[in-house]
Amino acid sequence: MTTTTILIRPEGQVADEWSVAATAADLSLVEGPAIVPFEAIDAALAERRNAPLGLHLPNHVAIDAVEPYLTQVALVSVAFPAFSDGRGFSLAKRIRRAGFTGTLRATGPLIADQFADALACGFDEVALPEAVAERQPAEQWVEARGIVRDHYQSGYEGGTSILEQRRAAAAAKAEGSHA
Repeated sequence: MTTTTILIRPEGQVADEWSVAATAADLSLVEGPAIVPFEAIDAALAERRNAPLGLHLPNHVAIDAVEPYLTQVALVSVAFPAFSDGRGFSLAKRIRRAGFTGTLRATGPLIADQFADALACGFDEVALPEAVAERQPAEQWVEARGIVRDHYQSGYEGGTSILEQRRAAAAAKAEGSHA
């Protein structure tokens, strides 16, 4: 599986040293670090042809199915089929809570406004399709990281969510009208 992606980290665009293998059999065509799909991880681990090894996950996989592999891979890539499908953010948090300390990569057509959320959920980097990166270059991603500060989910970097802020404001307003 050869698709051109652009790799974005908090400091900007970086070179991607990982190759993607569509199947475990394709590992023989790849030199160096390789990412294999979830369906091929057992064969890839048994073969141990490539080191280090990465695991590409669909965003709907159960964490219980993934946990046994987290100590055996150096990178976990989570698929984002669309920027509007946020299940990968939840999976990333579960992967980090399960103790994974390697590189966590979001892969797919995310948008720059989601970069801060991706990092807050535990992602280290985002692999974008080339067409998305052309519309939103690395500089825009780095800038957006500092602009977007409010989150709808709770637990982001210790801050309160937008919903919690709204509830607090409504409670303060209600209390003020009763005084």
